Amino acid sequence: MKTRVLRLHGMGDIRVEELDVVEPGPGEVLVAMGAGGICGSDLHYYQDGGFGPIRVCEPIILGHEVAGTVKTVGEGVDALSPGDRVAVNPSRPCNHCRYCLEGLQQHCLTMRFFGSALRFPHEQGGFRDLMVVDAYQCVPVTNEEVSLAEAACAEPLAVCLHALNRAGATAGNLAGKSVLVTGAGPIGALTVAALRNAGARRIVVTDLQDAPLAVARRMGADETVNVLSEPDRLKAYAADKGTFDVAFECSAAAPAISSAIAATRPQGTIVAVGVAGEVSVPLNLVVGKEVTFAGTHRFVSEYAQAVGLIDARRIDVRPIISATRDLNDAIAAFELAADRTEAVKVQLSFAA
Repeated sequence: MKTRVLRLHGMGDIRVEELDVVEPGPGEVLVAMGAGGICGSDLHYYQDGGFGPIRVCEPIILGHEVAGTVKTVGEGVDALSPGDRVAVNPSRPCNHCRYCLEGLQQHCLTMRFFGSALRFPHEQGGFRDLMVVDAYQCVPVTNEEVSLAEAACAEPLAVCLHALNRAGATAGNLAGKSVLVTGAGPIGALTVAALRNAGARRIVVTDLQDAPLAVARRMGADETVNVLSEPDRLKAYAADKGTFDVAFECSAAAPAISSAIAATRPQGTIVAVGVAGEVSVPLNLVVGKEVTFAGTHRFVSEYAQAVGLIDARRIDVRPIISATRDLNDAIAAFELAADRTEAVKVQLSFAA
């Protein structure tokens, strides 16, 4: 049995290749992938050969936002059956290191995460027709009206839910809060949806492009600001030491970080969601306004929560899915995903 895989060989060099597929062993299942979302990290690997200190040092199968249908199950797997539709959690922590034992599995010292070049040898990803995974990674999708394309959005939604939990740890319940989201890409748009589900009172979103801002409005934003064409609109929110109780910085751009700090009120909270290299931060404002500046990284229990929210359509992720391309058209899909004037989330589809 063979499967197509999407393997990155170097910067700008992705190829569809074939690999043999083994039968699932004890505790494993064979999943026929149905949909896989192209993430910002996949784009960085493709365009730049990595991001920050993480570099691609050997060929790697990309993809960690995936969902599919169970094809066969291995020995001892009782909770899943052939035909079950599942979202596949890409995280595989060791559950034995100091951080795992503290409940911080997202900081596992030997984390194995689909399609990640953090470790060497690299961890191979889920952009393939068929993949053997551990049964515990599979979260069932039971609503027949929910597509596998929607289910594949569980991973980025889980990132946003964890970010909300990080904010809640310092800002209290987000219900009734006034919130700024800088950056209207997939994470920014899903953060808006998660905030709306959490009962935020007012959500303002900024970006440099009109297309993603339009999607953010569909996801629940009350107001959107194109800071490129209307730079003065955001300045009003910085008056009197700031407006917003909480800000989620989803772009990792230095100007956006500065504007978020300026627009956050004293003793407000800023959660840095976007990932970049070293950037300058106006620390005097952080100190002077007693702002809490928090980081956020991946997720733990939020993955199952994200699947549940999508499965119940409490969060409708369909507006962020801009296009779907077959795995054989991966190069065109990656080029489209890189065009923020045309796409928010581009997904790959796989053979049944």
